[in-house]
Amino acid sequence: GDGNVKGAYITEADVGTFTVLAANDPRTLNKAVHIRLPANYLTANEIMALWEKKIGKTLEKTYVPEEQVLKDIKESGFPHNYLLALYHSQQLKGDAVYEIDPAKDAEAHELYPDVKFT
Repeated sequence: GDGNVKGAYITEADVGTFTVLAANDPRTLNKAVHIRLPANYLTANEIMALWEKKIGKTLEKTYVPEEQVLKDIKESGFPHNYLLALYHSQQLKGDAVYEIDPAKDAEAHELYPDVKFT
């Protein structure tokens, strides 16, 4: 891809925190809780820019075409093919960017605005 598709990034610790909160919250009964933190909705290019700022130098970037990623998924064994498929879904197809139905879904950051996430 070109590195400009937004994806949702979250640490395992933050997933645990929001899971415990949601499990004990009557507002989440019979709802799917989505953990898509606005500040962590980034493109691969934005992540690279953060790393470059942190280390004080420009990194060399190589963009892999979608066709190559799909080929690599087919030719790789588990777990590499699984990780590539997740990357393809989020970073090339944009599957982490979607609307939710408030009647059956909830956003964790809206339910728990005081939680300090990574």
